[in-house]
Amino acid sequence: MNLTNINTVREVMSRHGFNFSKGLGQNFIINPDICPKIAEMGNACKGYGVLEIGTGIGVLTKELALRADKVSAVEIDKRLMPVLAETLGEIDNIKIYNEDVMKADLRKIIAEDFRGLRAAVCANLPYYITSPIIMMLLESRLPVDSITVMVQKEAAQRLCAKVGSRDSGAITIGVNYYGTVRKLFDVSRGSFMPSPNVDSAVIRIDLNHEARLDEEHEKFFFSMVKAGFSQRRKTLANALSSQLGMEKAAVYDALSALGINENVRIEALTMEELIAVSGELMKSK
Repeated sequence: MNLTNINTVREVMSRHGFNFSKGLGQNFIINPDICPKIAEMGNACKGYGVLEIGTGIGVLTKELALRADKVSAVEIDKRLMPVLAETLGEIDNIKIYNEDVMKADLRKIIAEDFRGLRAAVCANLPYYITSPIIMMLLESRLPVDSITVMVQKEAAQRLCAKVGSRDSGAITIGVNYYGTVRKLFDVSRGSFMPSPNVDSAVIRIDLNHEARLDEEHEKFFFSMVKAGFSQRRKTLANALSSQLGMEKAAVYDALSALGINENVRIEALTMEELIAVSGELMKSK
């Protein structure tokens, strides 16, 4: 069954009375070149189990299963279960979980389904929940080598921005703290059914599982980052004073000790500077 053929997709949907849900951000991939590239560039290969988030009608799922030893897919929409039974039912190395990925026990799924295998994540993420899903995956410290996801092109630019540049944001800091990110390729809006109003891009995050900071420092580091970027037009001192109730003098002292201008905004700081500033601020807590 050709799952990228528009007529085939419509026939399958019609048989099961399925309609797209705007609330779930459903856009199914109909460009036949996209999913093989995601699978091949996303660690879907022998010796790997791949965790997929969101299946659609199974286009990417099928390509992952053709290459990886096992595929476990988490799909929130129960209406897709009979559709997937038809489109993927004959493939024996796929397991579908009808769950919300933000609530599912992903660590348990990986441990039980991918025993003896290395693991990777691949997904075509809904635009509305891109950042929460990515941060959840990173903060969970799942035993996966890489996270390869398709996201809105604007989100990809922020995710792949250089830390310390105007395009960076809290999510930029997050992905660079936990790993290394790069954009793989762009995807035009015409590659989907229904066609969204924006283009997309596929990115890959290769994870670094070594702890960079101890637990207390890490928690404070991310609270500082969140506070700073929530008011990114303010100076770091003003943002931390407003959001965390910190004394501006303490922030000025920390910046001064590191030779950083006291009027700096958080977006101008490199990863090394952010970590150093958070370390200095912890001394004054």
